[in-house]
Amino acid sequence: MTLLLKGVSKVVGGKPHIHPTDLELQKGTMNVLLGPTLSGKTSLMRLMAGLDVPTSGQVYWDGEDVTGRRVQDRKVAMVYQQFINYPSMTVYDNIASPMKLVGKSRAEIDAAVRETAELMQLTPMLDRKPLELSGGQQQRCALARALVKNAGLVLLDEPLANLDYKLREELRAEIPKIFERSGSIFVYATTEPEEALLLGGNTATLWEGRVTQFGPTPSVYRRPVDATTARVFSDPPMNFLTVRKRDGRLEFGDGQSVPAPAGLAEHPDGAYTAGFRPNHLELAPKVDGAMAFATRLNVTEITGSETFVHLDHHGARWVGLVHGVQSLAPGQELRVFLDPAHVYVFATDGDLVSAAPYAEAA
Repeated sequence: MTLLLKGVSKVVGGKPHIHPTDLELQKGTMNVLLGPTLSGKTSLMRLMAGLDVPTSGQVYWDGEDVTGRRVQDRKVAMVYQQFINYPSMTVYDNIASPMKLVGKSRAEIDAAVRETAELMQLTPMLDRKPLELSGGQQQRCALARALVKNAGLVLLDEPLANLDYKLREELRAEIPKIFERSGSIFVYATTEPEEALLLGGNTATLWEGRVTQFGPTPSVYRRPVDATTARVFSDPPMNFLTVRKRDGRLEFGDGQSVPAPAGLAEHPDGAYTAGFRPNHLELAPKVDGAMAFATRLNVTEITGSETFVHLDHHGARWVGLVHGVQSLAPGQELRVFLDPAHVYVFATDGDLVSAAPYAEAA
């Protein structure tokens, strides 16, 4: 059982929402669509489901061309960020409705509804109507209805965005177990890199309607093929700095240089772009050979036990994520440190030239 997109695109009013895309998803896999708002995640899912017809290209299900087939004629279940339930039905009947439509027996329906309701923590609410539930409970009801359908393709469009933190964490852990049992193809859209890493499976990164990379989630995170993918798969986005390769060394400015990484050996001297994630900027050096950069602090954001520091480095905006609650004054000069082992190097066209050494070993 496979879902295959071949050269699929979508143009609306002369504007491309999805550029020509090739993508193959296998049975029993979790596939994350990761990208910022308006990157094309929902548009791509609608093409997969049959809610929209592609402007060009074909959609194949298990080798059969289903490009023009209606969504009603496909084994597809979809859950949106904004929950959709039948207001006149009880939670029990909402969850049971897909099984009733295909003529399942009363015993099968009851067993499946109660098992799914237990997983979604809805058992005490089965006799209530959706409008008697909280927003989070309504979303869980919609999610349960999709899961009980036992569809070959389950599309989840940011389904946990409206849930409270604790429940979101619980369901993030449970969803991979659910898809393993079902054998369905799961496609999960999110704007959060952390969520993609927690869900595992495969990740497709999207930017302005293009799939920039697709593969096992850890591989895409550790070895982004270009600067755009690296930016998408980092929250806050990856920091960048123009550097220069000269005589076997990589010059970072401020009189600092390090030996050029092995990946640069066959590349000519000249300008490159260094990239590093916010969590690798430090307020104090942790290793010998850490590089120091003079910056100006714009603002801080305290998030529990961590602090985001928004910095200006010679006009370039950087973000650092440092441990602890930091008492820092906006406008102050701030010296930050970076271990060269955490630096990626990209060519001027954005393509990856050298992954961070720690990523090679991971």
